[in-house]
Amino acid sequence: MVRTLRQWLALVVVTSAIVLGGCLPQSGEQSSAANPSPTQTASSPVVQASSSPQASDIPRLEGKATVAIVVKGGTITAELDGTNAPVTAGNFVDLVQRGVYNGLVFHRVVREPQPFVVQGGDPQSKNPNFPPEQLGTGSFVNPATGQPRYVPLEITPVGAKSPVYHQTFEMAGVSAKPKLTHKRGALAMARSQPPDSASSQFYITLADVNFLDGNYAVFGYVTQGMETVDKIQQGDRIESAKVVKGLENLKKG
Repeated sequence: MVRTLRQWLALVVVTSAIVLGGCLPQSGEQSSAANPSPTQTASSPVVQASSSPQASDIPRLEGKATVAIVVKGGTITAELDGTNAPVTAGNFVDLVQRGVYNGLVFHRVVREPQPFVVQGGDPQSKNPNFPPEQLGTGSFVNPATGQPRYVPLEITPVGAKSPVYHQTFEMAGVSAKPKLTHKRGALAMARSQPPDSASSQFYITLADVNFLDGNYAVFGYVTQGMETVDKIQQGDRIESAKVVKGLENLKKG
């Protein structure tokens, strides 16, 4: 029993390190499982308040929307939840509508020591000559402002009428579970150590990874095409991404 518990704890530690290095690249700095994201510095990308220009220009999704992502000829259909994650889902729908994700690479795929996530959405990956080892450091730059657009961390607890913003549940002292959990097929935003540093990079969970709940913003779930997600390999490109339903629910920031 003790040995089994130790093995489980070791697995959690290793997987957590992969999260820090894989799903959470520090802006402008590549991290790895052996070199986790560093402590926040003055240059870290952070949205400080809702009045920030970076936050105010993010469209909101009021209701549901459905997106179709084509990878290697297979279609991944996902329903996005603007009721419980209006800003996070709105940002993603807006980027899909802009064509930002077309041609981007899944630059990190983690299946060992157990199925974990596939991650993509770094705009730098559209350039086939961009160094692969530097992928995971890019953000969406809003052409209207010329500045990166960052998304405030947004997680709605069970029983709450509105999300918790800018803080993890631990930071906010929230003991409830989030309404949108990291079950298999969840879509969530990758970020660096500062809570408000997500931009365009996202990940899809390959298994239930509930230890991430309350720390990262889930905004939807794959409803069809998990067999395509399960086949994604590092370096595979998104052939196309489009909004197939619910675009009328996207409201400009």
